[in-house]
Amino acid sequence: MAIEFNEVRKGMVIVGDDNQLYHVLDRNLNTPGNWRAMLTLKLRNLKTGTIIEKRVRPDDKVETAFLDKREMEYIYQDTSGYVFMDLETYDQVTLAPDLVGELMQYMKPNTRAMVIFFEGKPISVELPATVELEVVETEPMLKGATAAAQYKPAILETGLRVLVPPFVNVGEKIKVDTRTGEYLERVK
Repeated sequence: MAIEFNEVRKGMVIVGDDNQLYHVLDRNLNTPGNWRAMLTLKLRNLKTGTIIEKRVRPDDKVETAFLDKREMEYIYQDTSGYVFMDLETYDQVTLAPDLVGELMQYMKPNTRAMVIFFEGKPISVELPATVELEVVETEPMLKGATAAAQYKPAILETGLRVLVPPFVNVGEKIKVDTRTGEYLERVK
């Protein structure tokens, strides 16, 4: 569906001149006196992840993308990528490693996530806000060390590296924020 650029809002996904999908991160309308108004959009390419700024006239037309989000469960990794299963139809789709990139460091088998489709093809994964992962490697707690602002590196079961407080030990589960990659709390 074609709309005018002045109708584009943050969070929308539009189709660029190059037929790539772009997520609108920010918009800034500039109307300098009696000059023609210009709209500056900050866009992230959904395929490559690169961020660009694009200046357009507000009355120019742009195509909006219709995205389909489905809750799916990550089940395993094979040679062609990461396999997700639709929880309603039990259909399986494989996402290529270059499509999901670093996001899979937050996913372990049987984790649910939203898989985003465009024209029937999976294009991205939307992770839950937090995940619980087990610590598989970290330094032991030092006796007499204070907990004030001292963090130590830890490797989690998916290979993700995070900084954790000194009281976290190997074998414990922790909650990690998927947006920032930071330790949130120990899971009981």
